Amino acid sequence: MAETAVAAMTTSEWELMRIIWTEGEASSAEVIALMQEKRDWSQSTIKTLLGRLVKKEMLQTEKKGRHFIYHPTVPETEAMNQTVSELFTHLCSMKKGAVITNLLTNVALTKTDIAQMQQVLTDKLETAPETIACDCVPGEKHC
Repeated sequence: MAETAVAAMTTSEWELMRIIWTEGEASSAEVIALMQEKRDWSQSTIKTLLGRLVKKEMLQTEKKGRHFIYHPTVPETEAMNQTVSELFTHLCSMKKGAVITNLLTNVALTKTDIAQMQQVLTDKLETAPETIACDCVPGEKHC
């Protein structure tokens, strides 16, 4: 799966993908029914989005009888990691820590999540630099 396909997904396409990732696979009828429980979208809108996801190679189809079954071509975790990595390439290196701190403050986390993060931070602390240079503008300028 090309990283560009994940980066090119729209918010609406992400919503459909979340359904298919959760289900593992789904027919268009199942996706339509589940999506219409969440959003006031027409059947044709949902089918158009499914078609776009197939063209972007995020989904593959399999014909079973009279139904098309959609399967994700990229795991959800991989898509999420690619998206976050892409976003972070646009941020000033000096400010990424503040963004992560803000996320930690505002995102619901389990105790297991927190324990894992604490371990990662403990491990990183041993080799972390005192400062991170600004990479926004070449030369001696700083944010």
